[in-house]
Amino acid sequence: MSGFTKRQILSLTTGIALGGGAAFRAAAQDLPSHERQLYEAARREGEITWYSGQYNAETSEAIGRAFNERYPGVRCNVVRSTSQVAFQRLSQDARANVAQCDVFSSTNSGHFVQLKREGRLMQFRPENAAGLLPAIQNADPDNYFHTSFLGLFLMTHNTRLVSEADAPKSWQDALDPKWKDKLAVGHPGFSGAIGVWAVQMRKMYGWDYFTRLERNNPQIGRSSQDPVTTLNAGERSVGLCVPVGTTQLAISRGNPLRLIYPTEGVLAAISPSAIIANAPHPNAAKLFMEFQAGKGLSETVRKTFNEPLRADVPPPEGGRPLADVTLLAPSLEEQEKGVPEVREAWRDTFGI
Repeated sequence: MSGFTKRQILSLTTGIALGGGAAFRAAAQDLPSHERQLYEAARREGEITWYSGQYNAETSEAIGRAFNERYPGVRCNVVRSTSQVAFQRLSQDARANVAQCDVFSSTNSGHFVQLKREGRLMQFRPENAAGLLPAIQNADPDNYFHTSFLGLFLMTHNTRLVSEADAPKSWQDALDPKWKDKLAVGHPGFSGAIGVWAVQMRKMYGWDYFTRLERNNPQIGRSSQDPVTTLNAGERSVGLCVPVGTTQLAISRGNPLRLIYPTEGVLAAISPSAIIANAPHPNAAKLFMEFQAGKGLSETVRKTFNEPLRADVPPPEGGRPLADVTLLAPSLEEQEKGVPEVREAWRDTFGI
């Protein structure tokens, strides 16, 4: 086959450029004015890197795609890990004086208290934050971080291995010796949610809760997501501190799981995102924060059974309404101080 002439190549590339420009203009016209201005600036930057420690890998990638579709020409690079690993990566960036992360998201809200105190966050308030649920607005009165995740964490069981009647009903029920070698849980050294849960259990029952839990020899993974995989495979029968969204998604795909709402209440991880002070793509980062606070993120996450952040987006199918659930959540100060403490105590108790 003969090659293209220079004129043909020029004509082809010009047509693509013009077509792309038309697509960008069409996208911009559909945006509210505050997003349109950010979009024009973000397009010149071309991309954003998001350290995602809140949603699971599948949901995080779906959020990235939804952002790309809403703002063509601004690519979202999703770097998914557990929250503690994401924070470690961010800390390594800082020590190396390397600017890679634009937006950081973690289930450990204490991370943001520390980062704000150290002057490592950019002050910015998304205009779309006005549409968030009233209870999760104004996460930080100084506008250095804003809620981007409303996660519920509870227990679940494999219905082929444990009947509903025999399943544990409370967090303390998991300490019964009959559950020895049958439990699965994440690790607070890797998962922000597990760290926050450990702080809450210690607050309610003292560290003796985990001393007794260790006697039941739980299988310890890393992420709070790991017990769902373990239960799907039938390797263990009861998962502790697992996310509702991941469990519901597994159930929808035919896995024999059932949610357990502990009598004491479920852990509520109301967690934020923030722009890093030295973000290499600051306008794209601001645009991503607007996307998180707007309908785009909430409409995306509800498809994988996660809680939307806005009243104008319906809740996911299944599960209980938030009004019917007792929510447990340590304060920001308790998280910042307590999570490092429980990480060390966990290693001493479980040897891992």
